[in-house]
Amino acid sequence: MAGLFYTATDGVCRLLDPGAGIGSLSSAFLERCISGDLSFSKVKITAFEFDEILHKELENTLASYSERVPLSYEIVGGDFIEEAVNRIQFCHNYNFSHAILNPPYKKISSDSRHRFLLRQAGIETVNLYSAFVALALALMAPRGQIVAIIPRSFCNGPYYRPFRNFILERAAIRQMHLFESRNTAFKDDDVLQENIIIMLERGSQQGDVKVTTSTDDSFDNLAAHVYPFNRIVFPDDPEHFIHVPTSPERNAIELSFAVRYSLEELGIQVSTGPVVDFRMKDHLRDMPEPGTVPLLYPGHFSGQSTEWPKKDMKKPNAILRNPATEKWLFPTGFYCVVRRFSSKEEKRRIMASVVQPDTFPKAEMLGFENHLNIFHERKHGLPEALVRGLAVFLNTTAVDECFRRFNGHTQVNATDLKLMKYPSREVLMILGKTAKGLPSDQQTIDHLIEGLQEA
Repeated sequence: MAGLFYTATDGVCRLLDPGAGIGSLSSAFLERCISGDLSFSKVKITAFEFDEILHKELENTLASYSERVPLSYEIVGGDFIEEAVNRIQFCHNYNFSHAILNPPYKKISSDSRHRFLLRQAGIETVNLYSAFVALALALMAPRGQIVAIIPRSFCNGPYYRPFRNFILERAAIRQMHLFESRNTAFKDDDVLQENIIIMLERGSQQGDVKVTTSTDDSFDNLAAHVYPFNRIVFPDDPEHFIHVPTSPERNAIELSFAVRYSLEELGIQVSTGPVVDFRMKDHLRDMPEPGTVPLLYPGHFSGQSTEWPKKDMKKPNAILRNPATEKWLFPTGFYCVVRRFSSKEEKRRIMASVVQPDTFPKAEMLGFENHLNIFHERKHGLPEALVRGLAVFLNTTAVDECFRRFNGHTQVNATDLKLMKYPSREVLMILGKTAKGLPSDQQTIDHLIEGLQEA
């Protein structure tokens, strides 16, 4: 992290370290100053640390550099969010030249004091880590440099859109480093998503972005590439998803002119399964019985096959059809479903399956549990060939690679699927007809997509 900074001036460095702990990040920065990689006439560190128990060790860490670096420092206790907002509102203290941070990771409730304070500074966000980064950016002087290690969840999804807009309007992304393992860099915090180191420069013109990757924090297999910014944030994307490409080559999806339609243009909707089981316990049944309809969970699907009812699944197989549940049910038909959560062990992030009505020959309606996303047409089924074509397309390696560039966690949201581009309805139906009866192994699926042409 410290190695990403460069000397923009030989003047005074004012380093911000929010959530400083025992001073590890500030130490790394100061070591670069001692080595001569960074050159300043003076370094002034402001280290925020909420836990007063750590203050003595933090003091010892910073003091140990006083004779080797022209250094002054202050340790600030209390709440960084509150102090930063006060500085922004009343002191107009935007003079930090550098910031290095490993912020806390915790959701912020919409009615909390932190959420109220952040709004006073024009920041709308849902997690402490993004709040810390936004506040650090707001406290930077022009050309100020920020390096942060954070979970990658901010790169996509509607909840982080205001935060993405905040940083993209105020800073240039200079470099990103992606840890491709979801359980190593934050292994002590049980953060099941990829982690990223990002380097931002306040108020600078956006240019190319350097992207480096490694499996974990050993950096043994470090790879680096430089990309134009239009491969990081697509110019026509209103959501401003931040993509992290891992190869300079564009894959079959990016190169195909055929993959350019939104679901809205295709007349297809995608929704999260509406049956939230713990809220509907009284209506659920372990096995089908008179008055019930099938209830489908991710566990009912394996590849393109559906097993229902499933006796050993430890989940209910049926839901009562009555006035309380009717609005949550779908007419029996062909649907494409995608699991909302993937395990770390699975090769693909997107796992699509086909719901076939002949699996439920006597059922008029179906229930879809909340851990599934459903592709449908106004809450009705789709043509069989279209459903099979969607499943083939979504299960390709190329789609998985594209999806991973903006999605780094275990969840596949309906919003993510809605914002992707797809082949035309006609091409999807051709794919579906071609795929029917063929093996569903990865090589066969990928081969089908390689020759994708506009219909």
